[in-house]
Formats: sequence, C-alpha cells, structure tokens
Amino acid sequence: MGPVPGRVEAINISRGGVPKLPVFEAFIAEHGLGGDHQNDTYHHGGPDRAVVVYSLDVIRALQREGHPISAGAVGENLTVSGLEWPAVIPGTRLVVGDVELQITKYATPCRNIRESFVGHDFMRIFQDGHPGWSRVCARVVKGGIVRPGDMVSVQSVDGV
Repeated sequence: MGPVPGRVEAINISRGGVPKLPVFEAFIAEHGLGGDHQNDTYHHGGPDRAVVVYSLDVIRALQREGHPISAGAVGENLTVSGLEWPAVIPGTRLVVGDVELQITKYATPCRNIRESFVGHDFMRIFQDGHPGWSRVCARVVKGGIVRPGDMVSVQSVDGV
C-alpha cells in the first residue's frame, strides 16, 4: 500500500498575470493548460514550465503566518493538497487523474506576486531561502483533462 494520494483543490488560469482564477476543468497539453496565458514568456511557460503546481497545505501555513495568499494568487495552475510537499522535487512525477507531469525545477518568485505576502516578502517562497515552501514547474508527459477532486500521487524518478 503506497502513500495516501493527494487531490486537486483548484485549477487556475488567467489571460496573463496574477491572480489566476479557478475553473471547473482544464485540458492540459504540452504547452500547459487550455485558456492560460503568460504575459512574460521569457520567464514563464514553455515545455519545461508548462504547468506550475503548488500546495494548499503550504498556502494555509503561509496564511497562518499572516500572509494574504490564496489559491491561484501566486500564479500556480494546479493547487493540490495532501502531498508531502518537500518530497515534490525536480525529477519526480505527479500523476493527476489521467495526466502525468514531470517536475523540472522550482519556480523562482517574482515581484508580481508581492501582494500575497506581508511586507511584500515574495521571497518567502524561494526554495533557496525556505526549502519546501516553493512552487514547482512541470513538463507534461501525458496530457488530458483535469478537474478539482482528481487524485494526485507522487512517483519518484524510478517510478515507485
């Protein structure tokens, strides 16, 4: 019996910029979620950054610290819960319903998300300074439809 799976809490898209707003379902393909757009395609998007994933559990911990962050506010496409977030590292795979994602890197915070943090301290979720609190970027291994409530599981690099 493997670890208890997590779940998709929110699917977030925007026409560019933050916050991204929730939708009831999305089709995920090689270049990301249908209907989602980035204003800055140099720093955002592309095959290795097609989907940004973040933990609702981490968002709630940040809220307990007093930060006005909420799901989608820092630009993640998938807000998930119930995962051991520090274990979601580059190289791991996330299986989200029928979709498979490979984590490629930690997302570097930028000033556009500063309104989600007390004192505009957007570096609060920078992996180098606060390991285990960062958003992650993923490439799409297998596309498909995702919906809130879909199960999410973490697979290590070797498929376990």
